Amino acid sequence: MHSTQQEITHTNSYNYLLFLPQNYESQQSHPMILFLHGAGERGDNLNWVKRHGIARIVEEQSDFPFIVVSPQCPQREYWDEFRLNLLLDEVIHNYRVDLQRIYLTGLSMGGYGTWRLAISQPQRFAAIAPVCGGGDPKQADRIKNLPIWAFHGARDRVVAISESEEMVRALEAIGGNIKFTVYPEAEHDSWTQTYSNPTLYDWFLQHRNTN
Repeated sequence: MHSTQQEITHTNSYNYLLFLPQNYESQQSHPMILFLHGAGERGDNLNWVKRHGIARIVEEQSDFPFIVVSPQCPQREYWDEFRLNLLLDEVIHNYRVDLQRIYLTGLSMGGYGTWRLAISQPQRFAAIAPVCGGGDPKQADRIKNLPIWAFHGARDRVVAISESEEMVRALEAIGGNIKFTVYPEAEHDSWTQTYSNPTLYDWFLQHRNTN
């Protein structure tokens, strides 16, 4: 089967998979999702990134309406905000990205990366969706105005649900723009339900970045 994603390996940041929507050539700019994988997909084979999440969805759904950038984190490393910023700069320079509609999401290790990157660069994103991750509640004020939809499985034994709950509580306490979905029966895999739900993508597109 022909992959819908290009492998981009000559970068100053991370190697990544690139998905371009079917109408890419006919429009001036497109919404974009930056998708951060979990710890199990680290390495030097971009096919591994397609195991879960949005990089998998676009293999099965060729009419997906976003540019999707799915970087790969090297073995034994964690997502680095500086390198992710370089990657964003590179992608924006090379492709027709709508700067008002850049969205960020990730699962597990990528959920942590999502919280961290948003806290370090809140002005870059229109909305974020961290899945079974965690962040630093003491820095919640940096993302107070950013639309956030967090997801977690109630029975997660890999990343405790308290990791998401702490961020949600910190944001609620300061009047943040936060939604939280808990799957009562889900264990660590809260991403399959999340990323296969069209409501998430509709929600993304409701938000524009006015910075």
